[in-house]
Amino acid sequence: MKEILIIGAGKSTSVLIDHLLSKAEAEDLFLKIGDIDLENAKKACGNKSRCEAFHLDIFNAESRENAVKNADIVISMLPARFHIEVAQACVKFKKNMVTASYISKEMKTLDEEVKENGLIFMNEIGVDPGIDHMSAMQVIDRIRDKGGKMLLFESFTGGLVAPESDTNLWNYKFTWNPRNVVVAGQGGVAKFIQEGKYKYIPYHRLFRRTELLQVEGYGKFEGYANRNSLDYMSIYGLEDVLTLYRGTIRRVGFSRAWNMFVQLGMTDDSFTIKDSEDMSYRDFVNSFLPYSPTDTVELKLRHNLKIDQDDLMWEKLLELDIFNKNKKIGIKEATPAQALQKILMDKWSLAADDKDMIVMYHKFGYELNGEKKQIDATMVHIGKDQKETAMAKTVGLPVAIATLKILKGEITTPGVQLPIKKEVYGPILKELEKHDIIFKETETEYLGYNPFGEVGN
Repeated sequence: MKEILIIGAGKSTSVLIDHLLSKAEAEDLFLKIGDIDLENAKKACGNKSRCEAFHLDIFNAESRENAVKNADIVISMLPARFHIEVAQACVKFKKNMVTASYISKEMKTLDEEVKENGLIFMNEIGVDPGIDHMSAMQVIDRIRDKGGKMLLFESFTGGLVAPESDTNLWNYKFTWNPRNVVVAGQGGVAKFIQEGKYKYIPYHRLFRRTELLQVEGYGKFEGYANRNSLDYMSIYGLEDVLTLYRGTIRRVGFSRAWNMFVQLGMTDDSFTIKDSEDMSYRDFVNSFLPYSPTDTVELKLRHNLKIDQDDLMWEKLLELDIFNKNKKIGIKEATPAQALQKILMDKWSLAADDKDMIVMYHKFGYELNGEKKQIDATMVHIGKDQKETAMAKTVGLPVAIATLKILKGEITTPGVQLPIKKEVYGPILKELEKHDIIFKETETEYLGYNPFGEVGN
């Protein structure tokens, strides 16, 4: 019997655990689920006979090491910054490891030791990162195998609300960690290359430099740049590409509206607000506006951001109820970002019957036999319910599938890695298709980089 240790039993683990349990009898598996909150782990296990929940504090070395040394493979679903604690134990006891998170600098330092021990540390095997890598490399390798030369690669992913649950003016609800949404884009400059020219977008301009995308059957979207697209020149072997851009997808108009919070300073996470616990939503807004003995908070905000009364931006702000003088922030020593998150969660939390949606969009420009062409590949997946969300499914299934293939010896290359090799992405993408995670491709003539979502202009 093969023991799979899963560390962390948050929302994104539901589909992962269900999939592994569905294979438990046939593959002779036993799952041990450890979480700091034992009730979370018990809920994740349910009453399944091949699953055991237990309390696990990864910062307790004895508890952590006892759990790891008895496992055949370890899946860490912890926040990214905590993976290193698990990884070090996996090296010590010579255990393979799988995570859905970006490879950290600390994780990279283990690569030589991981290889020496013949171990596989598979990272970035969720949705983004994960499915984005695999689906991109599948097309890039196909173009190269034909003798083609890559000219352009753009990739966008978004966790959004499904069309049938899209009930607010922002066309957005929280489908994953709200904090990550509020602080997105901070801490650096967005870097990418377009038509051979290096481009940079500082945070205060990030949400006013967007691209338009058209997804058949779902309409228009927009994408804003991720922090550093340039790293993918070496990761994907695209050192000679003319355009390389990775971004985040939102519905058209979201970024312009979000920019209001950025310009006011409400997304700042670097300082705390005095008396934030008792501060009303209205007081919070007013704290970012000039003093006036006569003007209302509403008037000051409209004047400060140059918003007309009949502007849709104003309607979006009113919908959030941010001028309410009775609702309290209720967080002691909150940063502006934490206070804004509290306000938004009132309006953007998913209702019990809401569904989420993952949208992924790749553009590949290439030259083959003297002809320039473009492939557009799109994937849209809508969640089933609040347990089997699109986010949980597109994160959890690749993790589960990769774990089983490592256990069965179908993935063999050792090292700290991401899923960009054919032996990894080919079988996993094929299996994901059985779960309705499918990319649709269209091929057209390539006329160069176009930020307006159309081929040519």
